[in-house]
Amino acid sequence: MQEEIVIVGAGQAGAQIAQSLRQGGFEGPLRLIGDETHPPYQRPPLSKKFLAGEIDAEGLWLRPSAFFATNNIDLIPNTRVASIDPKAKRLTLQNGDRISYGKLVLATGTNARRLTLPGGDKQGVVTLRSIADVDLIRERLQTSPRIVIIGAGYIGLEVAAVAKTLGKDVVVLEAQDRPMKRVVSEAVSSFFTDLHKNRGIDLRLNTGVEAIEGEGSVTGVRLADGELLPAELVLVAVGAEPNDHLATEAGLETDNGILVDGACQTSDPDIYAIGDCTRFYSNRYKRSVRMESVQNAIDQAKLAAQALLGHDVDYDPLPWFWSDQYDIKLQIAGLSEGYDDTVVVGSPEALKFYVAYLKDGILIAVDSINSPRSHMMARRVIGESWRDDLLPDA
Repeated sequence: MQEEIVIVGAGQAGAQIAQSLRQGGFEGPLRLIGDETHPPYQRPPLSKKFLAGEIDAEGLWLRPSAFFATNNIDLIPNTRVASIDPKAKRLTLQNGDRISYGKLVLATGTNARRLTLPGGDKQGVVTLRSIADVDLIRERLQTSPRIVIIGAGYIGLEVAAVAKTLGKDVVVLEAQDRPMKRVVSEAVSSFFTDLHKNRGIDLRLNTGVEAIEGEGSVTGVRLADGELLPAELVLVAVGAEPNDHLATEAGLETDNGILVDGACQTSDPDIYAIGDCTRFYSNRYKRSVRMESVQNAIDQAKLAAQALLGHDVDYDPLPWFWSDQYDIKLQIAGLSEGYDDTVVVGSPEALKFYVAYLKDGILIAVDSINSPRSHMMARRVIGESWRDDLLPDA
């Protein structure tokens, strides 16, 4: 009889590895433990179509509700794991129950990072990571004409676009000197700055926050310079942190993420980890990386399933990401960190262009704005020496 595999985390990565194990021929007991009441669902639409009301919760499901029973996957929702005992190969749940495993997969994802601000716990101060978060934001938006968003990254700008489309008064605060500074060049930041300001967003850069004001429920945001911005809803969108505390407490090696090798194996040979919660060494980029993306969750889950089934594997992906803001689609291929030159092709004024990132003359990443052909080609040619005809016109 095959030993039981237990998966902790019922998101994109957890659902994918369960499916891949069954498709690969694993016939042993398979449990999938999630801490939400919902079955596994997509997260990218949360800040876009789901927030806008264009799709309902069922439209987010990764698999039909009957999928897990049909494939003999024991889906255990609304359940939190309190601890892992690697020596005994056993999990303890928050309700005190214990579950033994033969092999364990951690697909615990991330949590929204919070700010330690005075008043940060008031009603109406929210983050966005789950269906429940968006339900709360949508409910609040119905009676809140003014929203302040702290953070001009993907989530902050996507929510700003939806809220403005719904007719809200939107202020976006960013501590850095340009939006999405961590992941895009000045040309792309400048494009999105103009885009949001032209749509009526009050986007403030180099701006610090002192406190959240209000009695019980938020009424405004106090800036570092003393100005008070009225608001009935405040979204904190300042990034995410890996859920690696279970691994750390169990004695596994972690470093802002669970450390895994090319087979997604942790420092314990019976425990694997996949998705946003992991950190691995990329031979492609010659450094340790942690990626928060659907691509990474799916690809790492498929590879880890192969490893658990006894195949030799080595994970070294080409990352890709996307963001939808108004009618603009930003698609990113590769990681641009460390670039020393850029090439802009196309017309930002025409809302269609791309930016190629080079390092020592080698193409390492491409940001495509409403230019799907350049994005798809970039995923095939990243790593090659740059020449003007390497990518198609925008």
